Amino acid sequence: MKKTFVYISVILTICLKSAFSQSASNSSEYLLLNMPLQIEITEAVDAMYNFDFKDAEVKFNWLKYRYPEHPLPYFLYGISTWWQMMPNLNAETPLGEEFLAYMDSAIVKAKVLLDEDEDNVEAAFFLSGSYGFKGRYHSERKSWLKAAGAGKKALKALKMTKGNESFSPEILFGDALFNYYSIWIRENYPSLRPVLFFFPKGDKSLGVKQLQEVSQNAFYTRIEAIFFLMRIKAFELNETYDALRLSKQIHTQFPNNPYFHRFYARMLYTVGQYQSAADVSTEILKRIDEGQLGYEEVSGRYASFFLGHISKKQGDFDIAKPFFEKVIAFTEEIDDEKSGYYLFSQFYLAEEETKSAAYDKALERISIIRDNTRRREDLNKKARALKKLIRKKK
Repeated sequence: MKKTFVYISVILTICLKSAFSQSASNSSEYLLLNMPLQIEITEAVDAMYNFDFKDAEVKFNWLKYRYPEHPLPYFLYGISTWWQMMPNLNAETPLGEEFLAYMDSAIVKAKVLLDEDEDNVEAAFFLSGSYGFKGRYHSERKSWLKAAGAGKKALKALKMTKGNESFSPEILFGDALFNYYSIWIRENYPSLRPVLFFFPKGDKSLGVKQLQEVSQNAFYTRIEAIFFLMRIKAFELNETYDALRLSKQIHTQFPNNPYFHRFYARMLYTVGQYQSAADVSTEILKRIDEGQLGYEEVSGRYASFFLGHISKKQGDFDIAKPFFEKVIAFTEEIDDEKSGYYLFSQFYLAEEETKSAAYDKALERISIIRDNTRRREDLNKKARALKKLIRKKK
């Protein structure tokens, strides 16, 4: 699990679909409690999760035309842009500024609604969600002060929604993330505790239970809950097989989402279902070759490593070698040489080059490993040991 300050923002917001459950228009009716409109929005959001952004945004355009002063369409545009960046959030792209602009527009529209009615729960939801996603974006860019500032604003708006939990299981989603990650950050990032001093503490066990309830009973936030639940189970609770179940479920529902696709491959690989992992990984590489939307270097690195390591474990390094070389190529394209998959691929290739007396090439790889790892790390130690072996042989 990528342990970044991102969760300070995420835990303080009711994300995309939880905003839907309490929405209201500029008129007296609750905009998104209108069932036909909910169906339209659900179809659009499902299309978005499945990386059919054109279809999704056609419906968002209709919403903007019909409700130009409401935060909902701008918020949806922002989330759509977020998911377009999701396969590689570290990539520099103009989509980042577009995303921030949409969220700022949603904030402006939500504030207008709150000026008209300070008890407008819907406006508070959109305000919380927009600030939350802005904070998450800034944290990905390691702009910690901006992330913390957005998180505080999200928390302020989130407090306005308290007391509405009985209305819908959707309401539990934001509380669940807050309960889990407010404790998780304190446990994993002691240096951030001063930043979190003014944030209330949560309850990790309660957070997990709430996420499970949302994933089973909610309509709007179910997929978001599954997304976080499978990550927590995979990387924090060591409930790997349950994480595999969830990843299969979400990939099956949204088969063209590259993030869900590669997560499913990762879980298959982790539990040792190597043939299935190889099949799924091969499909990912095929989609990259075909230029399918969202399938890029990060997904390629995952899939190539799984295929290479599976072949290595099966004793066929001739098949494994080109996959490890692909891992290296994909990684260097995005300048992420500290990636574990990249460094282990370099090490496995160096081992084989040592066996075939290609010492100079092996030493180059060892140098790369040492430059990108700390001396106390196991891979660094293994690389130094391999270098000593080469010196004895030369």
